[in-house]
Amino acid sequence: MPERRTLPVFPSDLELPSGATESGFATSWPNEAGELLLAGRVAHVEPEALIVADAFTMVRVAGRADVALGDLVVLTVRRDGPDLVFLELVERQKPLTATGDEQARFVRDGVGKNLRARARALANVRTFFDARGFIEVDTPQLVPSPGLDLHLDAAPAGGGYLITSPEYQMKRLLSAGVPRLFQIAHVFRQGEVGARHNPEFAMLEWYRAFADVEDVIHDTEQLVADLALSVSGSRNLHGEHGPIAAVPPFARMTVAHAFAEFARIPEDDFFRLAHDDADAFFRILVEQVEPQLARAPGPVFLVEYPIEHASLARAKPGDPRVCERFELYAGGIELCNGFGELTDAREQRRRLLEDQRARKACGKPVYPIDERFLSALSEGMPPSAGNALGLDRLLSLCLGEPEIARVMPFPASAL
Repeated sequence: MPERRTLPVFPSDLELPSGATESGFATSWPNEAGELLLAGRVAHVEPEALIVADAFTMVRVAGRADVALGDLVVLTVRRDGPDLVFLELVERQKPLTATGDEQARFVRDGVGKNLRARARALANVRTFFDARGFIEVDTPQLVPSPGLDLHLDAAPAGGGYLITSPEYQMKRLLSAGVPRLFQIAHVFRQGEVGARHNPEFAMLEWYRAFADVEDVIHDTEQLVADLALSVSGSRNLHGEHGPIAAVPPFARMTVAHAFAEFARIPEDDFFRLAHDDADAFFRILVEQVEPQLARAPGPVFLVEYPIEHASLARAKPGDPRVCERFELYAGGIELCNGFGELTDAREQRRRLLEDQRARKACGKPVYPIDERFLSALSEGMPPSAGNALGLDRLLSLCLGEPEIARVMPFPASAL
């Protein structure tokens, strides 16, 4: 038997290495006799064997042991060819209930393995930005103003609001002289529930000072391609209509061209629609444009949104009808929303006041303007570009999962 000071291994520690056959286990064992301590939960008991599991996988141990379904155990086992054989019961903890439902959800539904992929993705995001001279920042989740976008509703909390995006605070850091920064933040949006929505989700947001929108588009292409490769082993994402080749450079299409191509709306009518009827504009985008983008063989950038939907993006030099805003679609799924950033404090205040009026007219809560954000713009935010990317959506496409709940440890449905 191994000495008790030896730390136990878990079922997932014994998973097959890449390229191994199904009849073998990993070959790293604590002693020459092939004995080790195996720890986990008893997921099944057979007359001459038991199944031990953790959140990621399960293994079969041959032999009889005085254990029951749901027990937490440490066993001494021995390797016998491709099999594990029970030798001794070292520890046993019997829970009050033996269902194991919480762990079974992770193993049965594959959520556990997806969480491992998620951890790899987060590590690779940090490596990606570190290699490019960015620093990771951590801004508050409870703020006095969550943003005034007409289509986003914030959750009140503690006399303020939970963030819908860390944008205001990150731009204050740009104004303070931080030239390249990124953040993996949990953000909160009321009423967002569905296959690709959750009221709380992970947002990757980054900004480059003294850079333009092309620089951030390039970041986005490289990041998506790198994450696809690191998570799934290929440069393909997996959408409803098959593989999506995430090989830079990605295709681009102006929003006006997309409306003309997929909804048969000519340019003049497109700009009139964007100005006069925002609801119809977004309905056509969702019902006619996005389904066609889902059939593209690779990711597609929609660029040059009409200025009425600029949000915090600046107008495009030379064409004030549109702004420097882009969104990336893969399999028809919107992954990000990026801007060449508006730095004019007076224009930004005008837009925020207009957003307040629009929210009031729609009967929605009217959030306060973040005066410290506007003060930072007044002090001088450098010309910048940034992007906000939904990590859960991207990870679900990397893994071929139809719902982001399957790449999250605790989606709303599990609370």
